[in-house]
Amino acid sequence: MNNVTIRSWSEDDLTLLKRLMGDAAMTVYLGGPETPEVIHKRHERYCQLEQTGKGCMFVIVFGAEKIAAGSVGYWEMDWKGQLVWEVGWSVLPEFQVQGIAKAGTKRLMDHVRGLQSHRYVHAFPSIDNAASNALCRNVGFVLNGEVELEDWKSPGNFLRFHDWSLDLFAYRTNTTS
Repeated sequence: MNNVTIRSWSEDDLTLLKRLMGDAAMTVYLGGPETPEVIHKRHERYCQLEQTGKGCMFVIVFGAEKIAAGSVGYWEMDWKGQLVWEVGWSVLPEFQVQGIAKAGTKRLMDHVRGLQSHRYVHAFPSIDNAASNALCRNVGFVLNGEVELEDWKSPGNFLRFHDWSLDLFAYRTNTTS
């Protein structure tokens, strides 16, 4: 999908984040909507992440009008004793089921691969999130199995996720889709 690009997160993207993280339907697999205060703190982290060298958040941009359709990003994490990139994405309802998330995630994989740092990228969608699990498969991630991870919104509460990984050394993208 050639009409999808990504651009670095900016101060101007707070409205997008409010739609992505403040809506119950958009956050059903993320433990529910965040409060305005938590969204503002998240926005500050997103704006500063790129300068840390430990990740970057992007806006998925669609069409000639460059409409903000969602977000995609990566951040460093320690997974089983190895530093890897973790990735995540979210696409507004009006842009879902059009291949926009897939195209944005592929653009992100091209970016992360170009960093030539960590070999592996992991994604951890909820086991119940069929769309995100399908996206992982369609982008080329390999399913490693199911894991329980602590809910960052509710410490002490554990949720079930699929652990998907992608070997960046072997990754090749097809920019036409």
